[in-house]
Amino acid sequence: MNDPIIIAIDAMGGDDSPNKIIEGISIHAKSSHNVNYKIFGKKNLIEPLLTKYNLSKNRFDIIHTNNIVEGTDTPLTAAKKGKDTSLWLAVQSLKNDEAHAIVSAGNTGALFLISKLNLKMIENIDKPALSALWPSKKGMNVVLDLGANIECNTKNLIDFSIMGSALHKALFDNDKPQVALLNIGSEELKGNAIIKDTYQSLNENKYSLFDFKGYIEGNNIMDGDVNVIVADGFTGNIALKTAEGTSNFIISELKKALSSSLIGKFSSLINYINLKNFKNKLDPRLYNGAILLGLDKPVIKSHGSTDSIGFANSLKVCEQTIRGKLIDRIKNNIN
Repeated sequence: MNDPIIIAIDAMGGDDSPNKIIEGISIHAKSSHNVNYKIFGKKNLIEPLLTKYNLSKNRFDIIHTNNIVEGTDTPLTAAKKGKDTSLWLAVQSLKNDEAHAIVSAGNTGALFLISKLNLKMIENIDKPALSALWPSKKGMNVVLDLGANIECNTKNLIDFSIMGSALHKALFDNDKPQVALLNIGSEELKGNAIIKDTYQSLNENKYSLFDFKGYIEGNNIMDGDVNVIVADGFTGNIALKTAEGTSNFIISELKKALSSSLIGKFSSLINYINLKNFKNKLDPRLYNGAILLGLDKPVIKSHGSTDSIGFANSLKVCEQTIRGKLIDRIKNNIN
């Protein structure tokens, strides 16, 4: 792609916005030299931050609006606020081909509804799925659905397998996707009727995009033996929140243990590099950036409570999906 990638950004969503948004853009811009940003929000708040973080003027455009979607708004309330909110305008720029993707750290339900109102679904896909990256012992996993759909049928789960595999291929082109269904056991007889039916269909039909590896249990997600893990949104969201909570708990308790005594402090000083690598492996900010798959344009959701580093990583994921031609890969395989 010779022309610059253009990312539309809702600068007013999430905690500490627009400060963390603009700082996150400045972090991403330093390592990505062919990306420009369309920034939607309150110009009087955004402009001083662009100066503060020294973002080059030829890298961004500001589209001013005073109207914003609040975190407490219901999706319907957010949609009724009108077409001049920073979130709506950002999504609309994607619809009008003025940007290649959109990123928001704001209201999740509002982002999904406004995106679905403005953008088309990819043909033959019935439901979108929320997907994100998880670390494993051998690299990175794509996990979906993480909450967009509480109830799913067999076709939905098969579509998720294809979309998740296309995402993994777009991000990590050298690795062939290995798909597994998240289940309460690894035996064929376990699980509900829908997941059993999905297992049988995936097992009987061969797909050029991915290899099907059967079931996987929650305690094996990070082993790295598979790299695309498929579930309905109810199961996937619980698994995600459990993993995030466990990660934060481990990091917090480790900090306490290493700072509560002289021996602990001395040990942490000696093992500084190893401890830093360990922390980075579990740091959810470094895997920030969930992707709403199934729409005909890339929609990226940054965690609302993340900081500028986390937001920069969501921009990185956004850039990778565009360069990896994610939407084209899904369209070429969904039939």
